[in-house]
Amino acid sequence: MTPRGVPVGVAPEAPPRPSGRRVLLGVLGDIVVPIALYYGLRAAGVSVFAALLAGALLPALTTAAQWLRTRSVEGMAGFVAGTMMLGVAAALIGGSPRFLLAKDGWLTGAAGLWFLISIRARRPLLFHGGRPLLEGRFRSDGTSWDVLWEREPAFRRIWRVSTAIWGVAMLLDAAARVVMAYTLPVDTVPGLGALLWPVTLLLLQVVNGVYYEVSGLWRLTSGAGVRRVDD
Repeated sequence: MTPRGVPVGVAPEAPPRPSGRRVLLGVLGDIVVPIALYYGLRAAGVSVFAALLAGALLPALTTAAQWLRTRSVEGMAGFVAGTMMLGVAAALIGGSPRFLLAKDGWLTGAAGLWFLISIRARRPLLFHGGRPLLEGRFRSDGTSWDVLWEREPAFRRIWRVSTAIWGVAMLLDAAARVVMAYTLPVDTVPGLGALLWPVTLLLLQVVNGVYYEVSGLWRLTSGAGVRRVDD
């Protein structure tokens, strides 16, 4: 039996992958909006704790709105919102602005561990993250990444190594954020934390870009380095 409206012998279309622009806008929204809200509330005379709390609640509200609209939640959005809510609950119990300031460090550290753990999964986390941005769009001959994953050991190794690079970088970033949260003036930390994101991401892009070139990723995706397998 086939789904209603789908001709026999024709597979249903897969749901569209999110565009690179959508992913980028989502990341910018998660970083820029809470920081802008914090400094706006502080300029209006709101306390440090209340301003930090408002920014920490934003991801949860965004995720709730997505669930109400689609009755589904993307894995990363749910992870971010859940971690934020745990941080908010702990801060409310302890009443510590410093803990809320350090929440980005705890979140980044948890994400870094998630990246490292996923190295041994069927497919590592960065494979899923890079796919909507790169597959079929950059130095590609149109070969599906599913095919490359199954046929090319080098392709699998590249994504496991690059996932490890991201995991270690995020743990280092997390450590820097926690140290800043507990040692620097309170109103300085959100701005410096926001500046640290582009620095970390830029370094990751440079390191990964060099690694992809040296390891031959683009030769594989363009078809130049693919081992031909007879059907």
